Amino acid sequence: METEKLYYQDPFLRTFTARVLSCEQAKDGWRVVLDRTAFYPEGGGQPADHGLLGGVSVTDVHEKNGVVFHTCDGPVEIGAEVTGKLDWARRFDHMQQHSGEHILSGILCEKYHCDNVGFHLGAETVTIDYNAAISWEQALEAEAQANEAVWADRPVEISYPSRQALAALDYRSKKELAGQVRIVTFPGADCCACCGTHVLRAGQVGLIKVLSCQKFREGVRMEILCGRRALDYLSAVYNQTRSIAQGLSVKPREAAAAVERLQAELSAARAAQAHLEETAFEAMARENEGRGDVLLFQPPMRPDSVRRLADAVAKRSGGLAAVFAGEGARYAYALVRADGGDIAELVKSLNQALGGRGGGRNGFAQGSVQAEKDAVRAFFAGQKGAVS
Repeated sequence: METEKLYYQDPFLRTFTARVLSCEQAKDGWRVVLDRTAFYPEGGGQPADHGLLGGVSVTDVHEKNGVVFHTCDGPVEIGAEVTGKLDWARRFDHMQQHSGEHILSGILCEKYHCDNVGFHLGAETVTIDYNAAISWEQALEAEAQANEAVWADRPVEISYPSRQALAALDYRSKKELAGQVRIVTFPGADCCACCGTHVLRAGQVGLIKVLSCQKFREGVRMEILCGRRALDYLSAVYNQTRSIAQGLSVKPREAAAAVERLQAELSAARAAQAHLEETAFEAMARENEGRGDVLLFQPPMRPDSVRRLADAVAKRSGGLAAVFAGEGARYAYALVRADGGDIAELVKSLNQALGGRGGGRNGFAQGSVQAEKDAVRAFFAGQKGAVS
């Protein structure tokens, strides 16, 4: 006997009573069949409802041949009348996301003559795939139109047309459908075959926000958020922007421009630093003119600066320049041989002796070690042709 589907009769039904027809133990819990249910089974891209059934938790719901199976974490008595209670926050969230997706997809498919070829209602975002090239600007235009449809707050229409009426109806569907077809219509936005649960009025979606629109296969993949998810996301982004703006002593709407100015100043400062480093490195290199192998210790520097100093010193000294920049027991290093000779064995021994990581080729190596300055000196003192 097919299960009576209360979630279609009233998608806002939160609690209900039903009789237990069967309860069988399975690998992941207990499979419970009721004579009727408000728990929506997974299907059409929409996840299953969760909640309580009597004194046990409903962790998953599936449908097969019209019968709804509830996966529970404990047994219920066969023949007993039980009370079901939905995790309403989860259900309403799913209805907001699914309904918002319908509104946006209906508008996009109409405007750009494409199809929705993929839909996933995830725990964090909703992803939708379309088989047409849609630009970010076009996605935002559709977003604005979708929100106008939400704010118009028209009632959602659910119908089960006859075969003749269905043949004359212009509706969206991702596959050929057999049997009775359920049509969900958001007036002015979408008409689509769908088995999911939806809000009663478009206004209950609240808000639709497109997060991304990226090329995917022959079309694009969009990420969207609707309802409370969209509000929570935009609130988090605003709070972050507000904190950035406070740190830069500007208003939130001026944060992006302030960050651009800061980046320009940082680039100029880095260029000035690089110029000063070049001058300083050349001076150090001249101090080591013709000395052959050289070991230098410097304060902490960026890896690129360590490399450039070692290169400058090696060219002047004519031997191996070993530069270690850091403090305490952690140093970044760069090794450069003026003649480009192989230093693979030296680097291997250095890393083993000093807890290092790194490597290179053609007379150059770079990495880091976890060792004190005296340990570094002792290592090179023990090498044939030691640096000093």
